[in-house]
Amino acid sequence: MSQANDPIDQFDPADAFAVPSEWDNGPDLPPVAESGSVFGASAAGNIGEPEAAPPMVAAPAMANPSPPPEPAYVAPAIDDFSDQGETIAPVPRITVMAFCERPETAQMIERTAADRRMARGHFSIAMGGLPAAIEQFHDESTPNLILIESGMRGRGLFDQLDELAAVCDHGTKVVIIGAVNDISLYRELTRRGVSEYLVPPLAPIQVVRTISGLFADPDKPFAGKVTAVIGAKGGVGSSTIAHNVAWQIAEILRVDATIVDLDLSFGTAGLDFNHDTNQGIGEALAEPERVDDVLLERLTTRCTDRLSLLTAPATLDREWELNPEAYETVISEVRSTVPHVILDMPHLWTSWVKNTLLGADDVVIVASPDLACLRNAKNMYDLLKNRRSNDGPPKIIVNQVGVPKRPEISVKDFAEALGEEPTLVLPFEPELYGQANNNGQMLSEINTGSKAVMGIQSLAAVLTGREVSGERKSGFLGKLLGRK
Repeated sequence: MSQANDPIDQFDPADAFAVPSEWDNGPDLPPVAESGSVFGASAAGNIGEPEAAPPMVAAPAMANPSPPPEPAYVAPAIDDFSDQGETIAPVPRITVMAFCERPETAQMIERTAADRRMARGHFSIAMGGLPAAIEQFHDESTPNLILIESGMRGRGLFDQLDELAAVCDHGTKVVIIGAVNDISLYRELTRRGVSEYLVPPLAPIQVVRTISGLFADPDKPFAGKVTAVIGAKGGVGSSTIAHNVAWQIAEILRVDATIVDLDLSFGTAGLDFNHDTNQGIGEALAEPERVDDVLLERLTTRCTDRLSLLTAPATLDREWELNPEAYETVISEVRSTVPHVILDMPHLWTSWVKNTLLGADDVVIVASPDLACLRNAKNMYDLLKNRRSNDGPPKIIVNQVGVPKRPEISVKDFAEALGEEPTLVLPFEPELYGQANNNGQMLSEINTGSKAVMGIQSLAAVLTGREVSGERKSGFLGKLLGRK
């Protein structure tokens, strides 16, 4: 195929409304012959004499044929399209309208709309593809984003896109869900102002990634990863683990990190790092509309070159009854300034706690091996797993295992009841933890070779997607990470 041809002329206008074979062919059918397109098979490149049609064979008569079942959307595996180290920023408050041609695509868009990163977006879905979109927007204003599924190709597609452009408001973005991997088609669509062209099979996370990229704040395009750490009940060591994980991320894995202590009345981040300050996250949450880079810099306490704290007020002079949106606003501002944010969550269940957990990139649930923790951990695990369908499940840490003379649920029974193997099992080491807490130090500063330190180090490696440098990543740490 000559590269000098105009992309429009490579399409047959008579074939404009044909559905490409990729939509009908099953996985066992032979692939379409390659035509020189960068992405492989191309409907535009099959130029030449048509093949002879196969002879017609009469099908046997069927008595009372039943209609075929409506196809159900089956999402591709998340791991096929996601990167564990990737961070996708939440979208701002936008309106999105999708016009689909197939029920499977409508179901996929519904799952996209349910993603935690789309929480501030308003989605509506209709059938009918491009013609339905053109008809609807003749009489009403267009949203921030239009998603359109179209099996058309050639002049017919471009003519209808021109009709849509004539009724679109300035600033509206358009994403086409097509059917053919064709570089010429993609180039022509982008030349005409289409923001993106996607080809099935699609997982919701791909559409989430696309929408997030289109609406990234040009002034703050960066978004750090947010990990929320919460205890299944009080006293299980979730704050200690959160602080030590953040220290490992910053000092061992060399990734800048900020700890946000959200236990406003009883937070211990200041104590654990031996920093006493009255300023911190409380002042930011009290006036979230004032939060910017300058204010955060003033409120943040720097522990090391790579680790910073937003400490809790830790006083009882005020009842911290704040608007849940205040937490979302402040966390969004913090994540725009640092690659990794660790949220030290209180053991509460309020609307802001629930929303914060649902909005985090990773959730770590810390439990001790007793019945109350098992019940609470399972309730939180099931809710978060079901409500975060496009993310990996929460990570479970069983802490304080092996307390002398205390009856415990075995780790095996704990995992079976939970329905998930723990990410990490940490032994009870009271002398190590007590000395670190009393001295305002991290566990690594007391004993770098303890099992607890190496386990927390492994968790930090999992959360960041980085490997611990040096010889210690083999042996015990390697086993914790699943390496042989």
